[in-house]
Amino acid sequence: MKHFVLFFLFYSIVAQAQFRVNGIIKDDVTKKPLPFATIQSSSGRTTIADVTGKFELITSTPGEKMVVSYLNRKSKEFIIDKTIHLSIFLSKTPNLNPIELKKQEEESKAFTQKVFSLSNQNNPKKKLSDFQFKGYNKIVVTAHADSIKGKIDTIIKHQKTKIDSTDLKLKRLISKQHFFVTEKVSLFQFSNLKFKETVLGSQMSGFKSPIYEIIGFNLQSYSVYEPRYELLETKYVNPISTSGLRDYDFELLDTITFYNRKTALVHFKNKKEINKKGLEGLLYIDIGNYAIAKAIMRVRGIIDLTAVHEFEYLSDENLWFPSSYELKIVKGKNDDPIKILGGTIEFEGEYDELGTKREKKASDFTYLHSKTFFYDQKINQSISIDRNSVAIEISEEAAKKDTAFWIQNRKEYFTKRDRNTFAVKDSLAFFKGINAKLFFGRKIINGYVPVKFFDFDLRYLISYNNYEGFRFGIGGVTNERFSKKYKFDGYLAYGLKDEELKYHIGAATRLGDFSNTWLGFSYTDDVQEIGSTKFNIDKRPFKIYDPRPINVSTFYHHQTWKASIETNFLPKTESIWQVNHSRIEPLFDYAFFDGQKLISNFYMTTASVSIQWNPFSDYMHTPNGKIEIEKRFPKFTFQFTESLPEVLNSDFEFGKIDCRIEYEKKYVNGQKSSFLFQGGMAFGDVPLTHLYNNSPNNLDKEALLQRLTVAGKNSFETMRFNEFFSSRYIMFHFKHGFKRVELFNKIKPTLVLVSRMAWGEMEKPEQHVGLFYKTLNEGYFESGIELNQIFKGLGLAGFYRYGPNQLSRFEDNIAIKISFNLDLGL
Repeated sequence: MKHFVLFFLFYSIVAQAQFRVNGIIKDDVTKKPLPFATIQSSSGRTTIADVTGKFELITSTPGEKMVVSYLNRKSKEFIIDKTIHLSIFLSKTPNLNPIELKKQEEESKAFTQKVFSLSNQNNPKKKLSDFQFKGYNKIVVTAHADSIKGKIDTIIKHQKTKIDSTDLKLKRLISKQHFFVTEKVSLFQFSNLKFKETVLGSQMSGFKSPIYEIIGFNLQSYSVYEPRYELLETKYVNPISTSGLRDYDFELLDTITFYNRKTALVHFKNKKEINKKGLEGLLYIDIGNYAIAKAIMRVRGIIDLTAVHEFEYLSDENLWFPSSYELKIVKGKNDDPIKILGGTIEFEGEYDELGTKREKKASDFTYLHSKTFFYDQKINQSISIDRNSVAIEISEEAAKKDTAFWIQNRKEYFTKRDRNTFAVKDSLAFFKGINAKLFFGRKIINGYVPVKFFDFDLRYLISYNNYEGFRFGIGGVTNERFSKKYKFDGYLAYGLKDEELKYHIGAATRLGDFSNTWLGFSYTDDVQEIGSTKFNIDKRPFKIYDPRPINVSTFYHHQTWKASIETNFLPKTESIWQVNHSRIEPLFDYAFFDGQKLISNFYMTTASVSIQWNPFSDYMHTPNGKIEIEKRFPKFTFQFTESLPEVLNSDFEFGKIDCRIEYEKKYVNGQKSSFLFQGGMAFGDVPLTHLYNNSPNNLDKEALLQRLTVAGKNSFETMRFNEFFSSRYIMFHFKHGFKRVELFNKIKPTLVLVSRMAWGEMEKPEQHVGLFYKTLNEGYFESGIELNQIFKGLGLAGFYRYGPNQLSRFEDNIAIKISFNLDLGL
């Protein structure tokens, strides 16, 4: 009996033994890897090598025979009898003459064109009227513990020796838990060409409530049929597209049986090897309907990205429908640090500041893995989508799901390391406070620094202009930590030159949640640049240094009461509806002639509506409001202002219409073009203070270097202040930025070509007395070159003025500027 038990145990161990085989497949002559070779077992299992020719397989059957095959190569066999690492070299099949090779290329191209021509009938969003499904997503930032040395090093710094135990601590930590884990369960719905994700549940390790920016972060495209395929918020040319058929080489590798369907394996690779932006990968194409049954997308560069899309075959619809997709991000070859998900995963450069290749650290082995499983599909069942104007919707209840919810919806085994990661509250200590950084980033992008329940406005701290001199102030607004229903704002400022105090105070209450509607009242006593075009809806971005106001000397003083409603109730819009009453005093030599008398101080009551419309952008609605998660162009801004002459003794009767169109296109090769059209028309009796100055940004100085200032974003750099005024105008701004080029170590400027033009005219010029100016009837033209971000965000730019309004002296038409682009790293 004893011998029988020992024999049984021995037999069980042998029977359940698993052999792990790792290998790489190469060409026997060039020694280059053969991507996506097929490895098939005698039992019918099939494994595909990756883009680098590497493969891994696990078997518990000793003596199992494996066959490696590849297009135009002789197949090879090997036997699995132990855990081994193999290097397999395949030789070319003889008698492959140029004619046969050409024929194979043409067959591959014709096959791929067939896939593209039938893509609409194989794309679920094109073939199906509506569908919905649930998705479980899990993102893990971690590392393999055995890849980290875990030793204690000594560091010599300033002639002092210090002990560095970072790797040891990291190895101990990663052996027990991950760096970061987040889970999400969503309902995906498609109907009437609208696709929406409703987040049903979400939890992130280390956080009481989810970070909504991470939820909205698009790691990879859902569809493999769109013209652009997205990985890590970078768009690539999809091989199955009009441009893809031109930009990629295709090669039929093999045919296999996949889910009982005969399937062709098609390898694609960007033709331009120097273009690292191109994808490389493998498509499993169903030979019966030419649909994609599986897709592997790979990008190798500063980071290595591997995306895999899995599908299941629906026989009733003759359609391959998504069943899961996953993405893995590991470090590639890079010279600069890379941050992903706001710093959750960070890779250091290969070389230090002196150009020396540094030794690998534990952070180099960190990787991110995301996988989403789709389930509970419903096809063609007349689905109705609520609030389909937003692409993603998250309620406060999503962060309050209990354990039973997660057990029911998890589609992947929840490991002990996963549980430990959620149990440790400070699991993100290694990531430099991502929650605080993102909260800070939400504020500072609009110019605020949060301190508890109050956001201090950086724009009020210090500034300078020719009228006030140095202006110091303090101000801000209460934030959501104070209240989500009420907010108060205000500021105090003082000019050292004019020795006057300015201030503002306001209050608002929230009327609607989803529409984010606020009713507000305010009073302001301050000064304003004359002729400046201001859209009320504009959010002032953070600028560490705003160059234009420094050189402005013509202002008007205003005391303004305002009542406003700010709302997003129209889909994909933001709007402000307001009524203003102001007392205005020009602070320069000016008077308005109404036909009978000169008016130097006046009252003005106006009603206005300002609307920003982004019809092609995607939005995410969260408990904190709406976030634009996918910025698409064009964007449109409209503003209409009408005076109310019978209200509160208003002195003027006029109207103003302003509009703006912004367009931006980013190219796969890293270049970017931007276009801005802006125009305005004022009709009726309008004082010069409220007309248009066309955004000048140049000083009226004799010497060229005396005019050296900082370039603005959309200003005319050669146009002098108060040189032109208009009652109606149009202007165009065009920029094209090339990819950054490395000239020296850490010197990587961006070359930008700029061209601007404007036309305008002034109606009733006799109404404006005291200030000499010209008009833009014949047009204004300037062009220039910017070398941005030469060093630490600083750059240099030069512009030239030409055309009908060119000045007589050559050097007066030239403007040299300093450019500054601040990277907040958010």
